Amino acid sequence: MSATRAPRPRADRWRRVAALGALALGLALASACDGPGAAASGAPAPSTRHAPAASVAGASSARSAASAVPSAPPSASEAPPVASSRPGVPRIYALGDLHGDLDAMRETLAQAGLVDAADHWSGGDAVLVQLGDILDREDHEREILDLFARLEDEARAAGGSVVLLNGNHEYQNVAGDFRYVTPGGFRAFADLDDGAPALRSHPPEQRGRCAAFRPGGKYARYLAQHPMVLELAGNVFVHGGLLPKHVTRGVARLNAEAAAFLRGESPATYGFLADWDSPVMMRHYSDHPTAGHCAVLGQALAGLGARRMVVGHTPQLGGIASYCDGRVWAVDACLGSVCGSRRELLVIEGDAVRTLAAPPRPR
Repeated sequence: MSATRAPRPRADRWRRVAALGALALGLALASACDGPGAAASGAPAPSTRHAPAASVAGASSARSAASAVPSAPPSASEAPPVASSRPGVPRIYALGDLHGDLDAMRETLAQAGLVDAADHWSGGDAVLVQLGDILDREDHEREILDLFARLEDEARAAGGSVVLLNGNHEYQNVAGDFRYVTPGGFRAFADLDDGAPALRSHPPEQRGRCAAFRPGGKYARYLAQHPMVLELAGNVFVHGGLLPKHVTRGVARLNAEAAAFLRGESPATYGFLADWDSPVMMRHYSDHPTAGHCAVLGQALAGLGARRMVVGHTPQLGGIASYCDGRVWAVDACLGSVCGSRRELLVIEGDAVRTLAAPPRPR
């Protein structure tokens, strides 16, 4: 039987045009951040940092209190492969797009009992999955990344796990696409300007961020330790979604290729990531999917042997929503102040799925 062709979502024509424009712009900007010796000149000395948060097990190494993101992430040759699956867990929390809103992160996790009043892990053996798009739109992206890096260690020590996925805005920043960065977002990384020649084509106020996120840069390597797709206890987590053709390509391959782009080893991969129906760009299952889209979702889930897919990317103005008879959950609940200031996440315990929400904050 031939595979059902994925119908295009409503208003997809303009989205495809926008995606192609973003691709062209991103590829052009990438050459400004990256260049001969760019990644090498900005890379700190290698270290033996622990396995990524998505791995099944592994002891934590001590991290300096001065910065939650280690000053010396592993080099490309030392970085362990990004794990894409792990066995069943008792409780999974899925957190949607944050876009630089630190208050949204702290308040939503505290409301769920995952962090205490001092922002330390209090979730025990729970697993927290953040669906990507930490970057852009608001000012506090670096603080969010640094806090998550600390929570990864604390959760692992308590028998739980914090797993960050990469969304389209993470890959766009590594490609040098800074269209959605705020002035505060540039200032937050200013201390990372290392004077590399490849940065000179950028305005001075942008060079620190460019050094941080250029392929192979400090924060790009931190992102590379995290997957694009996570399979977990019968659930598939991915920022945009997976089509049958992505399933055929293989989750492990998708994650490996995306990580290689972040490390500066595969620049051409960005063309795939920026495509309108890539795993981080597509909206087939989260933008009022049709029966045809749901049929395609069923094929993808069957190919993965999974019960449901959890996605972000498309703002759900009424809060977390499910489509296709509960086989997909869209968790971009407009957490940030630029969208709706909601405080909501998804809780999965075996076959039971529920939302945990507080009233939206006044804007």
